[in-house]
Amino acid sequence: MATIMPQGELARKAVAWISDQQQESERKLSFLIDDAAMRFNLGPKDVEFLIRFFEEQSKED
Repeated sequence: MATIMPQGELARKAVAWISDQQQESERKLSFLIDDAAMRFNLGPKDVEFLIRFFEEQSKED
């Protein structure tokens, strides 16, 4: 049986997954975000959060 997680927890797992994938692969961030949205069943607001989060991260680097 699948474990039900709060939506915020799924977004946190998506951030961790995307971060790992960025280190391991050459895929573009937009593809990783789309993949994470499908993998973690994220809604549009969570996808917007991921886009903003990683844009801010890239500005800090």
